[in-house]
Amino acid sequence: MRAIFRIAYAAILIFVFTKAAFPQLGMFSNDQRIELTREWKGDRFPDGRPKVPESILEGLKDVDAEEAWGELQAHGYKYQFEGGWREINPGGRMVGRVFTAVFMPLRPDVNAVINDRGKTEGRIGAQNSWPIDMLSPGDVLVVDLFGKIKDGTFAGDNLSTAIFAKSHNGLVVDGAVRDVTGISEIKGMHVFVRNFDPSALRDTTLMGIEVPIRIGQVTVLPGDVAVSDPEGITFIPPQLAQAVIDRAQMIHRVDEWGHEMLREGKYTPGQIDRKWTKPMIQEFNKWLEQKGLTLRMPEE
Repeated sequence: MRAIFRIAYAAILIFVFTKAAFPQLGMFSNDQRIELTREWKGDRFPDGRPKVPESILEGLKDVDAEEAWGELQAHGYKYQFEGGWREINPGGRMVGRVFTAVFMPLRPDVNAVINDRGKTEGRIGAQNSWPIDMLSPGDVLVVDLFGKIKDGTFAGDNLSTAIFAKSHNGLVVDGAVRDVTGISEIKGMHVFVRNFDPSALRDTTLMGIEVPIRIGQVTVLPGDVAVSDPEGITFIPPQLAQAVIDRAQMIHRVDEWGHEMLREGKYTPGQIDRKWTKPMIQEFNKWLEQKGLTLRMPEE
């Protein structure tokens, strides 16, 4: 009898620990998400996604694509910018922490498993509503819909309203949306898509939430920072966000000082536009100090 009890008890433990260790279908475990973003040393959400501070997000609102591109290239990140979008509610910048979702073309047997797992996890509604329920304030929902336009509309005005209510931020879809007139009435919500279509989403399966995805030529990870400007969207790895801000601030100050020197006639355009001499750099750094800034340009 004791032997039977031990076997039954061991079976229960195996079931419980296996179930606890098994990640939700289509998702990384928290540990996997942390490992994949291990270069980020700051705060994280409970699921392991990097949580870039609000102060850094605010600083990125003054960074354009060219400035970010230069810093990311210097660190070996060559494919972080994606253009070619159609935008709803243009004007201003969209800056936020990335929350990812990925869809694939429908395969009935796989889709049945996803739906069953969704019921087990207590998910409500169609698959495209599942990621929306998980958003936090400040998130930008980024959806890989493999460029599908007809029958590839991730959201209309109802789901877009839900997205904005949860995140107070934007939506990026490598696919389409519908109900553009309704979405355009959601003030403050930036939406970037490949195109628009009146059809509803169909013949797709949600294969991942909070996993790495591909948007055009960019590999996008949960916790990246999406920054929009008129040229497109830059996806900045969280560990490089502050460096991008620092580079942009330096570029802004270099331009400011250079314009001031040109107005005063102290230096010629040829001197300002070429590599600066050591005395010029020293003068620039002194100007920064007088403005109470901690930025400095290396003299060598």
